Amino acid sequence: MPSLNFKGKALVQNFHLLVPYHELKPVRSKSLTPKVSLHDNLVIHGDNLKALKSLLPYYHGKVKCIYIDPPYNTGNEGWVYNDNVSSPMIQDWLGKVVDREDLTRHDKWLCMMLPRLRLLREFLTDDGVLMVSIDDNESPHARCILDETFGKDNFVAQLVWEKGRKNDAKLFSVGHEYILVYSSSIERLRELATIWREAKPGAIEIQDEYLRLRKELGPDNARVESSLRHYYDNLPKGHPSKKHSRYSHVDDRGVWRDDNMSWQGGGGPTYDVYHPKTNKPCAVPEGGWRYATPEKMQEMIEKGFVVFREDHSKPPIRKTYLVRIGTDLDEFDQADDEEDDIGIQVAGSYFYRSALQASRVLVSIFGKKVFENPKDHEILARLIRYVTSDDRRRLFSTRSLALARPGMRCFN
Repeated sequence: MPSLNFKGKALVQNFHLLVPYHELKPVRSKSLTPKVSLHDNLVIHGDNLKALKSLLPYYHGKVKCIYIDPPYNTGNEGWVYNDNVSSPMIQDWLGKVVDREDLTRHDKWLCMMLPRLRLLREFLTDDGVLMVSIDDNESPHARCILDETFGKDNFVAQLVWEKGRKNDAKLFSVGHEYILVYSSSIERLRELATIWREAKPGAIEIQDEYLRLRKELGPDNARVESSLRHYYDNLPKGHPSKKHSRYSHVDDRGVWRDDNMSWQGGGGPTYDVYHPKTNKPCAVPEGGWRYATPEKMQEMIEKGFVVFREDHSKPPIRKTYLVRIGTDLDEFDQADDEEDDIGIQVAGSYFYRSALQASRVLVSIFGKKVFENPKDHEILARLIRYVTSDDRRRLFSTRSLALARPGMRCFN
């Protein structure tokens, strides 16, 4: 595989191994709880390389998702190279602002990134994911150094985040950034049959209403279903949840609709499936059974994913859930992806979200604009949820303190 060469690379190749471990000292006056634990949500103030090395003994191989927001190296950020590498050349870099006139600014950026990326990889689980925000100033170099650190085959996607048009641009308006996504092992994701999905607009609102009704009405599915239909009827015209109104049944797993048992595309297997009341074989769908073997069919029946009709004259139906909740639904055969009203979707690699949104959040927290270019916590929360389950550890390495407070709130 081609490698990236840059000034100072040989000097920083193993610098992460030489960084000493530091004790993380809690600042109780700034903590939300009187008892501070390294296993709680942490905001660490200090050099991120030292912070990472100090966390490594606690979280080696335990972090599912890491998001980092390094300097974009535009030449206007005023960042300073501060890694105290034992080399006259690099010692000469220390304490000097990296500006647009600095002919070694890309070398300095790569020297800063390499030891951090090597440490970050040690945090990830074998199915872990790294996400890196970047723009055109360093994205080609970032791809090269990430390929070298994580392996080219472990590249997952380059997401394009369109933030808005710049009307003062002379040629083209470049209003987008990137989020580079790498896995610690694509092969491991394949072994685990990993599928990433997210809820469509309107689906989460229905799930929230279901949870509210369940809390209010208890285990009575009939009453919950009746109230859910009333909820659909009273939604305003054009509300995104109306598109999912076919999901009118509930059980203890969530909201579902009936779906056919036919093999997708036809030509599926045929075998006897006995009706529990009549004890006679049910009618076979025209396209054959959805499940390849009687054993798989029986498994789905026992798990409650198959619903029999009044008698054997019609095929049973299968449940398709609006949103997957719980580990048993992770393995459940959902509706075909092309069906419009399915409540989940695969995320695209391009999305739009105005940069003004994050700035407004910042002002709402601090009462004023305290720094430039804050990250949008809702977008990051969405992406991190997309690649993790709720019980997995996440690590942020970012200069954007505005992310910490609202970002953590999104996960709680």
